[in-house]
Amino acid sequence: MQVNEPSQDEYVLLSGGQMFSAIYHHGNNGNAPIKPVPIGSEIRVTGICSTDNDNPFGREVPFNILLRNADDLQVVSKPSMVNAENLSIITSLLLLVILAYGARAWLIDRAMRAQLAELGYLTQRRGEVLEAINKSRPIAETLELITELASFTLKGAPCWCQVNDGPKLGNCPKELNASSLRIAERPIASHSGPALGSIFAAFDARTSLQPDEKKALANASELATLAIETARLHSDLVHRSEFDILTDIQNRFSFDKHLDRLIDESGQRRESFGLIYIDLDKFKLVNDHHGHQVGDVYLQHVAERMKHQLRPGDLIARLGGDEFGALIPSINDRSDVAEIVARLERCFEEPFAVQGRVLRGMASIGYAIYPEDATTKDNLLSTADAAMYLEKHTREQINLMEIDGVAEKPSQNPPAEGSSIKQFGTHATAKT
Repeated sequence: MQVNEPSQDEYVLLSGGQMFSAIYHHGNNGNAPIKPVPIGSEIRVTGICSTDNDNPFGREVPFNILLRNADDLQVVSKPSMVNAENLSIITSLLLLVILAYGARAWLIDRAMRAQLAELGYLTQRRGEVLEAINKSRPIAETLELITELASFTLKGAPCWCQVNDGPKLGNCPKELNASSLRIAERPIASHSGPALGSIFAAFDARTSLQPDEKKALANASELATLAIETARLHSDLVHRSEFDILTDIQNRFSFDKHLDRLIDESGQRRESFGLIYIDLDKFKLVNDHHGHQVGDVYLQHVAERMKHQLRPGDLIARLGGDEFGALIPSINDRSDVAEIVARLERCFEEPFAVQGRVLRGMASIGYAIYPEDATTKDNLLSTADAAMYLEKHTREQINLMEIDGVAEKPSQNPPAEGSSIKQFGTHATAKT
């Protein structure tokens, strides 16, 4: 070690296992700078040995070396770099480096885990959106999911969707015109035609447009396009599968489906319902005399008139060609169905104006009551169809007798035993 005192400098030396001091008296120079000597250096000291013992030769005694000037102390070699102090410093530095790299690795791992968690959550939410689109869930619900996904991607910024001629969906701020907000908009493009709407996001007005905003809104817009167009396509396919293209009423497939459901529900509730079978008379003559285009328009007018004769909740369908069917649920007795049949008959009393032509229509109508007349779909259809054909046959006989000048009506006796025609729910709609 070395000590700098006001009147002297002292160097503590170690040699041969003995410790002694080298002292340099510098007088009244005050705190003069001590000659720096690195601790652990090998030095050569030239000076006068001084002891405190009057007889230093009798035994070993401690002594000091008095230096005449600072040059009496010469550094022979500096201490080796490999020493305890340097090793401690190096070890400390290595520990700091290891800790720094460990902390950096921990921060990187944490950031990566956070990114993976965020990516996994985004993937999950996107999967929910695609699943909602695939399962044809309500379009409003799907668009809500899309705006929530966009909001999460934009770190919680409010996002909402405005579909053309539709309500706002999502988290829309109450005051959109506030000067504290910056509104970003992305149109919802359509693969054909004008835009379907827009996706919006609100940010602090002090912020500027960021690339992430464009990407998030673009992804939300693409998902919204897919959701809206898929929903419209699904709706159109469902409509085409259940509705007759020409008359825009239910088709035979939808009629059979509703009839099966009605039989099941009525059987459980022990309720009655009616099935009406309608066949247009001499429709082939309309096509032959006026053309199929006039015949198609005539069918549309007939379907529209008959639809307005039913109650809310009743169903009418085109079963094919000039045949129609109607389901009348929740009836009290047979008279409820008979009343609707009478309405259907009366709707043919007024002629039909079709493309400058006046057509007088007629129809044969038969019906059956569940469960009085039948309890299965096939039997109900057969019963109503047989009643309709019985009415048609009766009308043809009346017309023939009028043409022949016969005054009496045809026999109203029931068909012979074994006949497949049953006299259920028949109504005459013959016109003279």
